[in-house]
Amino acid sequence: MDVLLIPGFWLDGASWAPVLGPLEAAGHRVHPLTLPGKDAVDADRSGIGLRDHVDAVVARIDALDGPVVLVGHSGGGAIIHAAADARPDRVARNVYVDSGPLGAGAVINDEIPTDGPDAPLPPWEFFEDADLTDLTDELRTQFRARAVPEPARVTSDPQRLHDERRFDVPVTVIACEFSGDQLREWVAAGNPFVAELGRVRDVDIVDLPTGHWPQFTRPGDLAEALVAAVGR
Repeated sequence: MDVLLIPGFWLDGASWAPVLGPLEAAGHRVHPLTLPGKDAVDADRSGIGLRDHVDAVVARIDALDGPVVLVGHSGGGAIIHAAADARPDRVARNVYVDSGPLGAGAVINDEIPTDGPDAPLPPWEFFEDADLTDLTDELRTQFRARAVPEPARVTSDPQRLHDERRFDVPVTVIACEFSGDQLREWVAAGNPFVAELGRVRDVDIVDLPTGHWPQFTRPGDLAEALVAAVGR
């Protein structure tokens, strides 16, 4: 299976390095993507919006033969959902790593501070305590050293969707900051936060209790969960 790995905010394709080996050992062809404007700290991010990131994923899908599995971490969840909306007949499964599908008209996070066309990694105080669980001082230093500013418009552009066949694409959610039971309760209660997920017809939820960046805090367990999800 071809597996496309979509990083979250402030990360490039290399951030997936800890999970590549197990996926490849399981026989999969793995494609970690670096999205437009995230190839270097000093890259030109002016004019790059959410749709540019979605289009980059769709272009990679189109360049491959056969079905693909999309894996999106954090803000990458919105991107893979839109890519599945664009190519519902090509996506065998969407895997959301501490993320979920973003509905039409919603934005990923327009509260992130921006600096012109850039949205740099904020101070750690910006994040909730649950985000930072298991992210040691050493890991925080490594993360900040490798962080690339996000294109500012990606944080605030409205999601654009048009094909309800996206709800037929099976989904795995790897739940980190909150438990699978909490997620199921929110869906059952009709919480707007998970309204789009609630419309997906086939949802599998896997608990991986840690903070928002399991590829750093629990890379082995994340790799195991991804291998299982892709294998489904």
